[in-house]
Amino acid sequence: MEQKYFDYKEIIAELIYSGVECQLDKDEIYKLLEYPPDENLGDLAFPCFKLSKVFKKAPIAIAKDMEGKIPSSSYIKRVVATGPYLNFWFAPEQLVENVLQQVLSSGERFGAQNIGDGRNIVIDFSAPNIAKPFHVGHLSSTVIGNSLYKIFEFLGFNCVGINHLGDWGTQFGKLITAYKKWGSRETVEKGLIQELMRLYVKFHEEAEKDPGLEDEAREWFNKIENGNQEALELWKWFKEISLEEFQRVYEVLEINFDSLAGESFYNDKIEAVVQELKAKNLLQESEGALIVNLDQYEMPPCLILKKDGSSLYATRDIAAALYRKKTYNFAQCLYVTGIAQSLHFQQWFKVIELMGYEWSKELVHIPFGWVNLEGEKLSTRKGKVVLLEDLLRETVKRTLEIIKEKNPGLEEKEEIAKEVGVGAVVFGALSVNRIKDVTFSWSEALNFDGETGPYIQYTHARACSILRKAGFKPDSSFDPHQLCNKEAIRLVKTIYLFPEKVVTAMKEYEPSIISRYLIVLAQEFNAFYHECQVLVNDEALQKARLVLVYAVKTILATGLRLLGIKAPERM
Repeated sequence: MEQKYFDYKEIIAELIYSGVECQLDKDEIYKLLEYPPDENLGDLAFPCFKLSKVFKKAPIAIAKDMEGKIPSSSYIKRVVATGPYLNFWFAPEQLVENVLQQVLSSGERFGAQNIGDGRNIVIDFSAPNIAKPFHVGHLSSTVIGNSLYKIFEFLGFNCVGINHLGDWGTQFGKLITAYKKWGSRETVEKGLIQELMRLYVKFHEEAEKDPGLEDEAREWFNKIENGNQEALELWKWFKEISLEEFQRVYEVLEINFDSLAGESFYNDKIEAVVQELKAKNLLQESEGALIVNLDQYEMPPCLILKKDGSSLYATRDIAAALYRKKTYNFAQCLYVTGIAQSLHFQQWFKVIELMGYEWSKELVHIPFGWVNLEGEKLSTRKGKVVLLEDLLRETVKRTLEIIKEKNPGLEEKEEIAKEVGVGAVVFGALSVNRIKDVTFSWSEALNFDGETGPYIQYTHARACSILRKAGFKPDSSFDPHQLCNKEAIRLVKTIYLFPEKVVTAMKEYEPSIISRYLIVLAQEFNAFYHECQVLVNDEALQKARLVLVYAVKTILATGLRLLGIKAPERM
């Protein structure tokens, strides 16, 4: 059964709808309501610009006329017209009672809803390339995808997480060529992914001097595609080495997948795609290759088969989409990849549409920006990479040093250092809008006072400490009148916003909405804690303030969980 949250927008939309003949239905009024940028302008505001055509008046005059027509309500303290806006202030006691009772009754499920009603959402994320290191550049796809999985699941969807491993393509021909020329079984067994990386970089360095190496690489990949035993054995060996490394990183991040079907899984499904495209008269020949012409959509052609008959990313992506729709009957299929691949997705999404599949609109590319380490871009071909495993290990090590310095008596220091260090890296990637580039800086990421993961975790631990000292056990009996001071009301208003923020994060595929919200909640809590002593002699006052602390602790933990971050109870 869907959890129904106390919604002031619904209450105010009903008041406007019943009090003012404005030719807008309740849904339209609801969508127009907005939160004022300044709390002195009210808690919610209705802009009157859209009504100027209806009433043939200026929005300022309309707002003034509406001011006296809004029915009274125990939920609303006052209604005031300010310029072209009609501003509403919440009645504080009702606000505190309704919001905190909801948190007490829902616990860690506060904010959860059944919007999905069990529909399937396929999320294609992480997808590192086999035989290349799992580096910092893979961080965003991995943690954005994992967070979206948790957010959609929290809102009642059945999620299918797919790691579409890059285990096919010409790069394997390049690697085999390099291995045959400059490598050996002994050096690969000793160096593992680092040696494969060295060979890959060596190939590109040598290919600049000898372009004929590219032809050799294509020949080796053709051998893989055609089932050549030596080529396949090398390919499988490189894949096993890579998967072992990837799994170590996923274990540290505590990320699991429902499917590891990579590109190679779709090899036997490509011929059917080619035949279907032919049958639907979508394929054209161009310089020996087969393409789908997209000129009329102002896009370059979508290449389906190279002139040597080998498949491409687009071919395999189309085959994968058809397979996933048939297998999972998804409501949406999300692809969490870099912004540089936007055109690629536009092209093959259009091909799916031209094939006559209405569900093409259910395919969604979720792009993100570059990841830099202290401002330096990363390139696999040039060997300029920082392994994600090394970054996580170093961050945990530095966190442990900070903990030993600040709280040497803390028990389970190593485990907490891991939770905080890994959380710092994940939060750093999820704290800005995903389209923006991320620059990872240790000094910023591990700042316990800044807008960081450790700051939120520390705030959560502080709330836990207060509740422990008081021996607090949550129940529904508290006096809301004890929480009507400015700091408490501001904090309750922020708590109230959590369910709405989670839904917005889902709709916009944007985990940073939750991370930015958590920073604000932590800041508001620390301001409250600074001004209002919680453990006091007045029993009723202490009980009410402990309920507020419990609500903050609960939402910080839930929000961090939705980001894929732990919430330590001691730090």
